[in-house]
Amino acid sequence: MNLGGLFDLDAKKAEISKLEQKMTEPGFWNDQNAAQKVIDDSNWLKGKVEAFEALETKTEDAEVMYEMVKEEDDTELFNELNDEVTSLSSMVQDFELEMLLSEPYDKNNAILELHPGAGGTESQDFASILLRMYQRWAESKNFKVTTLNYLAGDEAGVKSVTLLIKGHNAYGYLKAEKGVHRLVRISPFDSSGRRHTSFVSCDISPELDDDVEIEINPEDLKIDTYRSSGSGGQHVNVTDSAVRITHEPTNTIVSCQSERSQIKNREHAMKMLKSKLYQLEIEKREQELAEIRGEQQEIGWGSQIRSYIFHPYSMVKDHRTNLDIGNANGVIDGDIDPFIDAYLRSQMS
Repeated sequence: MNLGGLFDLDAKKAEISKLEQKMTEPGFWNDQNAAQKVIDDSNWLKGKVEAFEALETKTEDAEVMYEMVKEEDDTELFNELNDEVTSLSSMVQDFELEMLLSEPYDKNNAILELHPGAGGTESQDFASILLRMYQRWAESKNFKVTTLNYLAGDEAGVKSVTLLIKGHNAYGYLKAEKGVHRLVRISPFDSSGRRHTSFVSCDISPELDDDVEIEINPEDLKIDTYRSSGSGGQHVNVTDSAVRITHEPTNTIVSCQSERSQIKNREHAMKMLKSKLYQLEIEKREQELAEIRGEQQEIGWGSQIRSYIFHPYSMVKDHRTNLDIGNANGVIDGDIDPFIDAYLRSQMS
């Protein structure tokens, strides 16, 4: 198996050397955010080099075992080789996918927003199910999750929530989740036990670095402050520290209440606004390309990307790749990697 096309080992080692050289320069820690980014990039590259070298070692072991199987008629050794090749193939596919996340902001942190559709409490409860699903998925990746904005539902669930998910390639993976999600189940809020269908939209954008230039005219902004909401106790502020910014030309609205300081919430909100405006620009370009190609782009609640069905059977189906999984409970517990993998590969083919 030739792994050279996946990874330029020498080039990556050279990048690591450059980053390590930066760490020894005087004044390296003068800008702590920039210094931390260099360290994070170095650690990520080292992790990839180690993973690649482990793949090379595993490949060599499999090749030796293959030669042994050719020489010896040993069923047990053949079965062992078969298991080794299956494991190696899975590792190569995972490594390949991560290496293929090469779009400009794939490696960035992700900003994830959930907004329930029509349906009141039922849709708001579905939003809380998806919130838990993404939190568990992020936890499985050792990503850090910060709640930037949270508006609780009137009876249950959430009216809206914004998360900042920090981790290498967080945006690259989660961009596969952007779209409308659909739930079909017997509603726990219906005393008659009827089946309900509810919808939640998931919006994903990359967190942009401070050095990324997105032009925003201050005159286009409407900035409101309000008292932050929360789960009670220490999470409730008694001052108007929460910030809502409306970009009037695009009617883009962002809110942040994660900090006790209004200044810090405003800084976070402006970063969120930059990210959303960047995402809008990406979508505009994709729409223009689709029109040139003559593609039909459906927009609306009817164009859901995935259905989570709990009645009359258990299944989660992605409508873009036709991948379906029978263990719906496992999916909402955070096991969404198969859907992310299938979608990203479909976009690269």
